[in-house]
Amino acid sequence: MARRHTPYYHKFMALGAEIVDRLGFDSAFRFTTIAEEHLATRERVGLYDVYYQGVVDVKGSDAEALLQHLAVNDVTRLADGGALYSSMLNERGGMVDDLTIYRRSAEHWWVCPTPSRTDIVTDWLTEHARGTHAYVTNVTSGNAYLSVQGPRSRETLSRLTDADLSTAALPYYHFTTAVVAEVPATLSRTGYSGELGYELFYPRDYAEHMWDAVTAAGEEFGIAPCGLGALRSTRMEKKYPLFGLDLNDATSPLEANVGWTVHFEKGDFVGREALERQRDEGLSRLLVGIAFEGMDFLPKAGDAASVDGRQVGKVTSSDYGHYLRRSLAMGYLVPDAARDGTALTVASAETGASAAGVVHQRAFHDPDRLRVRA
Repeated sequence: MARRHTPYYHKFMALGAEIVDRLGFDSAFRFTTIAEEHLATRERVGLYDVYYQGVVDVKGSDAEALLQHLAVNDVTRLADGGALYSSMLNERGGMVDDLTIYRRSAEHWWVCPTPSRTDIVTDWLTEHARGTHAYVTNVTSGNAYLSVQGPRSRETLSRLTDADLSTAALPYYHFTTAVVAEVPATLSRTGYSGELGYELFYPRDYAEHMWDAVTAAGEEFGIAPCGLGALRSTRMEKKYPLFGLDLNDATSPLEANVGWTVHFEKGDFVGREALERQRDEGLSRLLVGIAFEGMDFLPKAGDAASVDGRQVGKVTSSDYGHYLRRSLAMGYLVPDAARDGTALTVASAETGASAAGVVHQRAFHDPDRLRVRA
C-alpha cells in the first residue's frame, strides 16, 4: 500500500531527513544523527513531528462516566485543563492501551492513545458508549501535531504566545487553549522525552506555518529537528514503556510497574476483578529497566536475562542512552530478580555475546522527575 505524507513531509525532504514508514506515513527517522538529536533534546530544545499521534474526542453528558468505567485511573479527580496517564483494560486485566486522558470540560474529553492503537481504542470506546449519552469521534486526521521538548522549550514557545507557560500557570500534565504563532491551538505540558516540554495540537492547514514559526523562535536556543530515532532513545532513558514492545493485551498495569495508576478505591472498572486476583495472588513478573556499563553491548527483544546462571526473564526493548552514555533495556523479570540494584547478565541470542547489567525500578534519567516538572 502506498504510504501517506505527514503535513511536514516537504520540510523533511528539504532538510535531508532519512525517511521511514511509521504506521503508513513517511516519517523522519533522523535529520543528523540520533545521538545529536537526543542531546539537543536533553540540553537545548528538540522539535518532533508526532503527526501519527491519535486523538479521540469524547463528548456528552455520559462522557465522564464512560471514561471512569474504562480507565484504571480516576478521571473524576481532573478539573478542566487537567490530564492524566492511565490504561484501559480488557476483562482479563490486559491492556487495551496505555494512554493520556484530557478533560476539556465536564462533557468534553480527549483520549490520546498509542498511535498504533488509535483505531482499536476508538472502537473500544464506541462499543462501550452504545446506549449512553457519550459520543466518540476519531479526530486525528483533521489536526496536526508538534512536540517541543527540552529545557529551552518554554523560552521557545513563549516567543510565539501570550499564554503564561510558567509551571505555576501550566503545571506538568495540564493543558490550555492558546493562540500560538497566530494559530488557535491546544498547548499541553506533556511529552515522551522526560524533559520539560509541550505538545501542540492545531488545524492541519497550519502545519508548515507552525513548523517554520517554532523553528525560527527556537533558533536562538539551538533548536534541532528530531526524528523517530531520538524519540525512541529519549523514551528509553526515561524508562517509558511502549505498547507493542513492553506492553500488550496480555500485560496488566501491575506487571508493567505502573500500578500507581490503578485506583481500586474509585469503584468498578473493566478488568478490575482480574487485577484484584493478580494483586492478591502475587505477580509472576515485573517490568524493569536494565542498565549496562558503556555502549558496546545492546541487547535485542527476546534476549534472556539470568542471575547466577538461572534465567529470570527476557528483554522487551532496548536503545542507546546517549545522554547517560550507557546501553539501556527494559524487560520482564521474575519478582525476586526485579529488585532495584540486582546484578544480572543478558546474553544475545544472535551473537552469543553477553554483558553484566543492573536492574532499575525507576527511570534511568531524572528518576525524581525534576526536569519534567521544572
